[in-house]
Amino acid sequence: MHLRPHEPVAERVVCPGDPGRALRLAQDLLEAPRMLNHHRGLWGYSGIAPDGSPLTVQATGIGGPSAAAVLHELAGLGARRVVRVGTAVAVAPGVAVGDAFAIEAALAGDGASRARGAPPDGRVRPDADLDAALAGLTGRRGIVWSVDLFYPLTGSSAGPRAEARDLQTAALLAAAARLGLAAGALCLVTRDRAGRSLDDPALHAAELRLGRLALAALG
Repeated sequence: MHLRPHEPVAERVVCPGDPGRALRLAQDLLEAPRMLNHHRGLWGYSGIAPDGSPLTVQATGIGGPSAAAVLHELAGLGARRVVRVGTAVAVAPGVAVGDAFAIEAALAGDGASRARGAPPDGRVRPDADLDAALAGLTGRRGIVWSVDLFYPLTGSSAGPRAEARDLQTAALLAAAARLGLAAGALCLVTRDRAGRSLDDPALHAAELRLGRLALAALG
């Protein structure tokens, strides 16, 4: 297994990609967080959330294969409802650094999501209830284009109609559907089409805000 748990996995899970973000979210969302996993650098934590119920925060690493593998193992360890808290690069004009939205669909431009049964139209959708909760909290929905290459070989971000591009939302949602998990996703735009990026203080503040929204949606 990629995860070697030292603590129980909660039914509710917040899944960032970055292990450092997992640590920051665990410190913010959990009372006395306890390390769940450190194997393969996939840091995870379990504890009690402010609402008094158990919560797990587990990093999924980089890319769709890593995210799908982690989700498969979380499901086997007891996870039932999952929200991805991820970052992405703007694709569409007018999408600004710091914009955040609930994912209404992830376009399967990657191999991992297609291998896990992405629909024929290539649009992998979140759980309807989590989607409604996340959209209500953020006030905004968007489409993310999930790909295998963070740095396109052509140097272009052109692609299908989407607000932003990332590496793993489609794979995570497709894996969740195959596993019978309820999954949703929040996306934070950290770089725009002109190459402007969030600095670390702004990024950390924004990711904590999204983590709190994810917890509220998980209920």
